[in-house]
Amino acid sequence: MKAPQNRRVFVVGYSAVTPLGSTFNKTWQAAVAGKAGFRRVSRCETDSRSNVVGEIPDWDPTQFSYVSRKEASIWDAAYVFLTMEACKEALAHAGLEMDRQTGPRTACLIGSALNGTDSYRIAMDNYVNRGPFKVSPYLLPNVCANLPAGKAGMLLGFTGPIFSPQGACASGNHALAIGARMIRDGDCDFVLAGGVETCLIPEIIQGFSNMLATIKVGPKDRAHADPTQASRPFSLDRKGFVLSEGAAVLVLAAEDTIKALGLQPKAEIGGIGWTSDAKHFTRPNTETIVRAIHEAIADAEISPQDIGSINAHGTSTPTGDATEVECLRQVFGKGIGRIPITANKSQIGHSLGASAAIEAALSIEAMSRSILLPTVNHIPDPAFDDLDVVPNQARNHVYETVLSNSFGFGGTNCCIVFKGI
Repeated sequence: MKAPQNRRVFVVGYSAVTPLGSTFNKTWQAAVAGKAGFRRVSRCETDSRSNVVGEIPDWDPTQFSYVSRKEASIWDAAYVFLTMEACKEALAHAGLEMDRQTGPRTACLIGSALNGTDSYRIAMDNYVNRGPFKVSPYLLPNVCANLPAGKAGMLLGFTGPIFSPQGACASGNHALAIGARMIRDGDCDFVLAGGVETCLIPEIIQGFSNMLATIKVGPKDRAHADPTQASRPFSLDRKGFVLSEGAAVLVLAAEDTIKALGLQPKAEIGGIGWTSDAKHFTRPNTETIVRAIHEAIADAEISPQDIGSINAHGTSTPTGDATEVECLRQVFGKGIGRIPITANKSQIGHSLGASAAIEAALSIEAMSRSILLPTVNHIPDPAFDDLDVVPNQARNHVYETVLSNSFGFGGTNCCIVFKGI
């Protein structure tokens, strides 16, 4: 194999579709305003007490010119059109046109934890209630993990590698990390990297509820009257995460192509750290998480004291938040109190394979604007009194690096350091 080219890799554009808004701009404005995008589920019917979720507002793929009635019928896995639109918006934000030169040198890596489970549910309902010949012949493409990236390529014209990094809730960071390595080594010049999740179906909602992962909103809970208060990472009364749908795509580019095409870099992929726990399928392993954070910082060729902000995995579960704090204390020592920590899931919930990509886009935008996004719904926990979690309101702050943490089922960890421009 050819020797790697060791090119620097930059983020030149991004998109996000979240419970805060159907575009990145809408999401950003709501995030800065300290809003949270939660409500009782309307996508489906469920008897679960974990019925507060994050739904994308005003999301209707049939409004897009490329979604005909036939297309809408064939592609009944919602992550397909969500990915296509997120890729389209990301390229537009980057100002990168797909043509005979750029298209073949552009890859698309979109991670997802659950893929087309909604399409499978429709097929199973047809099979049971209408008979085996009513199962769509498009079922298999709909649940194929790389299909959304493939459909995006058909729409937008890129022909580089497409695949779906499967890292559970760390999938978005894995996509960014692998994409950065591909550009660094010269396999491609551009990568559309991110994650997508459309998980709001009864079985998934109930499954997470039964495993005691998501919040159950009872009559005495403060989210009963106000569902927007359901997700509260690092808060004294955190009870579990809020399941959400969403997507984000970041456009990565090699340094030499940025100059040649006049693109505007937003941040640099500074360092990557990835490990696995080899311990338990859901309970995090402090030792291997600490190692992933150290590896990301070392790969960025900086020291822990150089980190200016942390975007926490911050799911709002009692054990998960406590374990992440323990890891951060081990890495940063007494200096942890000077590093602002933001938990975006307090506003957008946990969109599984999409979460890390959404958080990366928000982190980069916040750093470029010298803003810290808030951790909303926060009631101080004495166990975390040494932390600055940017409680409840965004604030101005100048910083040049962000550490973004992401961990997933199966014991998969991926941490990335973004450097400002």
